[in-house]
Amino acid sequence: MSAIACGVDFGTSNSTIAFYQDETLTLVPVEKHHTTIPSAIFFERIDNTPHYGREAVNLFLERHKGRFMRSLKRVLGTSAMKQGTLVNGSPMNFNKIIGQFVKYLKDKAELTAQQEIDSVIMGRPVFFIDNDPVGNKNAQEELRTIAQNVGFKNINFQFEPIAAAFAHEVNVSGEKLAIVADIGGGTSDFTVIRLSQKYLTKPDRSSDILANTGVRIGGNDFDKDLSLHAFMPELGYRTTYGDKNLPIPLKYYFDLSEWSKINTLYTPKNLMQIRQYLGQSHDKPRLSKLLNVIEQESGHILLGAVEDAKIALTDAPSYVAPLDFIEQDFVINTTKMMFEEAIEQEIVKMATSASECVKEAGITPDAIDLIILTGGSTEIPAVQAKFRELFPNAAVSDENKLDSVGVGLAYDSKRRYL
Repeated sequence: MSAIACGVDFGTSNSTIAFYQDETLTLVPVEKHHTTIPSAIFFERIDNTPHYGREAVNLFLERHKGRFMRSLKRVLGTSAMKQGTLVNGSPMNFNKIIGQFVKYLKDKAELTAQQEIDSVIMGRPVFFIDNDPVGNKNAQEELRTIAQNVGFKNINFQFEPIAAAFAHEVNVSGEKLAIVADIGGGTSDFTVIRLSQKYLTKPDRSSDILANTGVRIGGNDFDKDLSLHAFMPELGYRTTYGDKNLPIPLKYYFDLSEWSKINTLYTPKNLMQIRQYLGQSHDKPRLSKLLNVIEQESGHILLGAVEDAKIALTDAPSYVAPLDFIEQDFVINTTKMMFEEAIEQEIVKMATSASECVKEAGITPDAIDLIILTGGSTEIPAVQAKFRELFPNAAVSDENKLDSVGVGLAYDSKRRYL
């Protein structure tokens, strides 16, 4: 058997795995011909049989009985890792849940390589959790334990934006001072790095990495912002009830707008309370739609519709979201302007973090030669415009937005293990 090592990009929204073998890099087809897979699991209600990726999403959308989960990465480093969750009525540890997904990736890579893979570089965000050093340390160690449990023997970590830089470096002419903007589903990470093809085989790149910053904001937060801005008001968000004009609790709407919290809403207590509020509501038509969503347990379908609107508004000036599953002929009209207003503050926070990265590197914005955009949320025109505004002298490299971190991790695995 030939020497082999791999890189795993376990993302909040999508994941990839790539390996290096016989001087060749292979990006693994992890779901049919696809080299990326949604980071989603669906457990069948009968026996908790797991399904992954697009298959998991489709089973859920087709209303099969079971438990659907996504955005699992956001659990790392939080108290939920220890608490676990109920999966079809049975307690299950998140180490096991995430481990099943990572093992699925490993199995696919080994099937493609036709041999076992012991050595891995795991991608990680600069910060799993903002302003929480203990949580960040715990998150990496939890991911290390998961990697060990699925059979990896040699485990190292690399910041995801640095991995993305490695993937783009093979196409760099001369030497470039680059900033990598890796905007994923759960985090936005930034790295200022010197790139050159002559550095490709350099064993230690620490002197070329000038600064790293990050913030816990990503595409999932854009979903949440659009949901609260355009969708939740049509379900009674910020409406009132009773003689004292008290607001309907906001928690329902915030949890309904966050992938990792939707399942917590489906309790008899919440149903009872919403029915009580509906009896005293000053806007019964809208609040009844919220009740429908909770009764039908269709929160993930609703947030999926929000995500569809987000994707559509990346290119189109307007989009009509069909929500027949809530009520017949129910639609919500959205516009690009509405979406950009909703996410404006998140983009400002991303820009602030990127500017801090450049400042920590000891350079000025006009010294940046190249902007490397990676992660699905960099498709959004308002995001691209902000980075072009921040770094006016820089060219933009944005190919392979969803694959580049996995590819870069595989390059790094070669550098470290082979």
